[in-house]
Amino acid sequence: MRITSKIVSLLSSFLLLGVAASAQMAPSDNVGPEVGTVLNMDFAATDQTGAPQNFNSFVGEKGAIIVFYRSAKWCPFCQMQLIDLNTNAVKDIKARGYGLAAISYDKTRDLERFHRKWRVEFPLLSDDGSKMIKALGLQNPYYEEGHYAHGVPYPVILVLDKDKKIIAKLMRESYRERPETEVILETLDSLSAS
Repeated sequence: MRITSKIVSLLSSFLLLGVAASAQMAPSDNVGPEVGTVLNMDFAATDQTGAPQNFNSFVGEKGAIIVFYRSAKWCPFCQMQLIDLNTNAVKDIKARGYGLAAISYDKTRDLERFHRKWRVEFPLLSDDGSKMIKALGLQNPYYEEGHYAHGVPYPVILVLDKDKKIIAKLMRESYRERPETEVILETLDSLSAS
């Protein structure tokens, strides 16, 4: 299968290059806004095609899932997460009435390169200057100004209703682990059942 071979190639390249990303953990007390918070943010940004996007352009009838990730350019864990969402989740998320968008500090040109390779079917938003990331308290402070990763968020998934209220938040302690597709879909199903 073409996608599987690309994923294996991606992991192999990562391992062969010996890329050593530091194992920075999210604080144990959680990061970012709490469940129940209404966000006063329109999520306006440019996507991987250069088109302007905002909450109203990607929200579904029930709300939206917003994935904050480190980088589609250099983070293999983020790349795998985006590929998995695109391959295994985007249609199921939309079928449940939610839109999907992903946000990183990546430049639009880097998002466009990733999109060209993987044909991502949801907006990859470029948070220029990490303004949204900082405003939501999601920036990882480990990377100082001047470091290539300065401005990256902790990997967090926010589930918002149509009024931008956070109704669920998913994250793992390590940036190397992301909530699985099944966990995201189960979360949406449990929200619908309640």
